[in-house]
Amino acid sequence: MKEFALVFQGTAFTSRSTKEIEILKDYLFCINEDGMIEKLVSPESAEYEEIIKQYEFKDSFHRLEKGQYLLPGFVDLHVHAPQWAQSGTALDLPLYDWLNTYTFPIESKFSDIEFAEKVYDDLVRTLLANGTTTVLYFATVHKEASILLAEICAKQGQRGLVGKVVMDNVDQCPPDYRDKDTETALKETEEFIIAVKDLAKSTKQGVYPVVTPRFIPSCTDEALEGLGRLAAKYDTHIQSHCSESDWEHEYVIDRFNKHDAFALNDFGLLQDKSIMAHCTFLADDDAELFAETGTAISHCPISNVFFSNGVLPVAHLHSKGVDIGLGTDISGGFSPSLFDNARQAVISSRMLEEGVDPKLPKETRGVPSSRITMNEAFYLATAGGGDALSLPIGKIEENFAWDVQIIDTLIPSAKLPLFNERLDEVFEKIMYLSRPENIREVWVQGNLVHKRN
Repeated sequence: MKEFALVFQGTAFTSRSTKEIEILKDYLFCINEDGMIEKLVSPESAEYEEIIKQYEFKDSFHRLEKGQYLLPGFVDLHVHAPQWAQSGTALDLPLYDWLNTYTFPIESKFSDIEFAEKVYDDLVRTLLANGTTTVLYFATVHKEASILLAEICAKQGQRGLVGKVVMDNVDQCPPDYRDKDTETALKETEEFIIAVKDLAKSTKQGVYPVVTPRFIPSCTDEALEGLGRLAAKYDTHIQSHCSESDWEHEYVIDRFNKHDAFALNDFGLLQDKSIMAHCTFLADDDAELFAETGTAISHCPISNVFFSNGVLPVAHLHSKGVDIGLGTDISGGFSPSLFDNARQAVISSRMLEEGVDPKLPKETRGVPSSRITMNEAFYLATAGGGDALSLPIGKIEENFAWDVQIIDTLIPSAKLPLFNERLDEVFEKIMYLSRPENIREVWVQGNLVHKRN
């Protein structure tokens, strides 16, 4: 029998589709040296007992304890890494004022490498402890600090997709926080891409450079065009914000006489490895362009409550064929937990369907067929994120990375109220009630990266 690097025995929950959960009860999960799932073995399989007999007394064998369950590691599609320093504060202003009053001054401090290292190290540890195994990061305009974030992800074992932010539009960016000029922004972006690709050669779980125009208001046409060329030259992921708020959406219409989606596409920034945050104000033709180009949406439900002036119509956009994943949007979203954001995704969808103004008749108060279930929110946090990034992550399935979190429902400080429920009900309680204390272990690409004593 072939040797495996790791064998786990236990019950796992994973997405079968956008709406269905698959329960793998008492399975064996066989992991190879590369940290990939090579084989799933059900208890009914002829080789089940044979594998247990071969591995059960080896250090590589891990049997889950009573009350423990496996979930895929979460995929966070939108984190402003420097904003971890202000997370949980300064959520009192509209987006434009918030950026200029609080956020840009914080981000400008990341020219100080020691400060950057302190914040980034703490952020990556925090996200891993919250079960997040892959993160799509905005860094800052500073090349050195952006490379440092990728290095910290590599060191701590998190799969990090990191972007050096481009902000060269003097009309929209503060004088003390922007790229020196367009030529410098593009030159440093290319140097950043090369440095991270070199780092990736020695990083098992992968780190990736991401072309990152902050959003259209912060960038000149020349920068947007140059970034599209760089993304094509190096085959990188692309991230930005799109149709996020009334202000940002209307700014782009005034500047280009078209929506963000079509403006970004004109610059070569919409493609199969593009992820656009928020997208609250996408029109149907915008959504069709996303589906046609393979561009995905990062849905940030907590942040949207504060800054996006609306609720993303997840169900409608899925019906249009648009890929959607979940993001915390630290620090526009105050919580680093995708558990919290999955819950808010469900809540927001119910509010969109039922409406929020009690003065209106119930027949016209909301948007019909907008609600999503927790199964769908779980998909967004896991498989949806993997699909958005075009990476084999987010599912407990053969040929996918062994990125998992082990949830302990019986831990005394955070015991879940379970009383002989069916496994599908156990899953639902895990998703609605789990706290960070319930996440006992986190594995990325077959390596243990977090363990709670």
